[in-house]
Amino acid sequence: MPAERRVRVEVEGRGLELSNLDKVLYPASGFTKGEVIDYYTRVSTALLPHLRNRPLTRIRYPNGVDASFFFEKNAPASTPDWVRLERLPSPGSSKDREVLDYVVCDDLPTLVWLANLAALELHVPQWRVGADPDLMVMDLDPGAPAGLAECCGVALLIRDRLDADGIASYPKTSGRKGMQLSCPISGRQSAEVVSGYARRVAEELAREVPKSITAQMAKRLRPGKVFIDWSQNNAAKTTVAPYSLRAQPVPSASTPLTWAEVEAAAEGEPGAVRQFPAAEVLSRIEEYGDLMVELLDGGPKLPLR
Repeated sequence: MPAERRVRVEVEGRGLELSNLDKVLYPASGFTKGEVIDYYTRVSTALLPHLRNRPLTRIRYPNGVDASFFFEKNAPASTPDWVRLERLPSPGSSKDREVLDYVVCDDLPTLVWLANLAALELHVPQWRVGADPDLMVMDLDPGAPAGLAECCGVALLIRDRLDADGIASYPKTSGRKGMQLSCPISGRQSAEVVSGYARRVAEELAREVPKSITAQMAKRLRPGKVFIDWSQNNAAKTTVAPYSLRAQPVPSASTPLTWAEVEAAAEGEPGAVRQFPAAEVLSRIEEYGDLMVELLDGGPKLPLR
């Protein structure tokens, strides 16, 4: 076998050794590890604020998206000493560990290091280290033949329902088949309160539009409907970060949307909303900036009713 090709680089004063930059990680499109690193470098200004101070769960694809993969929460043994680690409780750990050393990606060198490990997908919880949740997520999962257009119609209903309680919401694609609404909240209430509120809203809308929406997790109830997954707000759950790549045949990314795009898709305009590829995500940032930047400012406490 040929020797592994390694390149020494310096990123913001940190020395990194990158390997196998020409290795294809997305075989259907020929997208290489070097292109993954390039994407994460170019998207970093928009992405990093959404990762900062949040313990990171990575999904790694060392041999590409068509090969085996693994979830990684604990920092690998080879982690550089300058990477920020936080030792935190890990409920539901697959290895029965009470605490894990989580990577916290606060800067570009850490992001490049992760990309070099083929950590294609970056997932974060709705809370920051040492704080209660400052985000609420409404995850929309379509059951075929429902698709992204149907998710957009449900997203509009959720937006209007949350707006009645003074809660703003920001839409993004999941990068796979569905989408999420992210809502800034105060960070002064428990995950149980947040999850309970999200469940009440989901169940209320499911009662109002039972032919299109379900708030129940049973997969047999999902065909032709959009499942509003309120359980994403459980303290142990994570959600794909805005701008994270996804392990699909084409290197798509979780992409923030405008509400005008969501409305157009719900009305049936072809291509108004889709799972955008990496190159288009970068172009959208040039055009719109970060459409989810207001998430970073926080929001109100949730109604207790």
